[in-house]
Amino acid sequence: MLKAGKALKVSIYLSDGSRHHGVATESSILDFLFYRGVCGATVFKGVAGFGADHHLHSASFVELSDRLPVKVEFIETREKVDELLGKLTELAGTGMIEIQETLIAKPASATKVAAESEPVHRKIQGKAKLLRIYVNEADRWNDKPLHEALVEALRANEMAGVTVYRGILGYGVDRELHQQKKLSHDASLMLSVVDCEERIVSFMPMLEKMVKEGMAVLSDVDIITYRYGSMVQVEAAEQEG
Repeated sequence: MLKAGKALKVSIYLSDGSRHHGVATESSILDFLFYRGVCGATVFKGVAGFGADHHLHSASFVELSDRLPVKVEFIETREKVDELLGKLTELAGTGMIEIQETLIAKPASATKVAAESEPVHRKIQGKAKLLRIYVNEADRWNDKPLHEALVEALRANEMAGVTVYRGILGYGVDRELHQQKKLSHDASLMLSVVDCEERIVSFMPMLEKMVKEGMAVLSDVDIITYRYGSMVQVEAAEQEG
């Protein structure tokens, strides 16, 4: 990996449409640089230009020419460039190689994602609390549906998650039978929340303020959580939980 300090910038200007062993020369050069451990390289394609033969080439909006000037550029230490220069000269063919001294003010750093992107499947077990809140679809709080306000409040209090279930048949304390109808807006709803006891208990005062008529049920539960993804994603989810 490159460090801050002096280095060399190598620019390889290739002949139009040049090939090496049947492959585009820029591709052969990139492969060579990659497998010889060069930190990074970029291929630039010109939109207009001419070479040693003085044939002018340009790209139009109608048809992009495949015979435009190409430049491969990379930055490396002097020692690395000296090691590669012989083969690069061979690969460049009739093209030109330019080397300039440069100063690296800040070297690029590799992201951790590549090293940590291998998917993992982790099983997490533990004790928790299950909170079930029973309300009516028509119930409101501060001019909005109560169940929506509860979801927002739970989210604001950093609960791990909540799911709203709509009842299709049942009755409550009034013994009146409720059945789901296509145009009904008065169904029974249940909000299910699973989180640690501390968070659930801390939310109860807010719940008492918001629910005028309804019921809340608290249960002790054993949770088994399966998480699949990169190590970064799994650890982030565990920290949030």
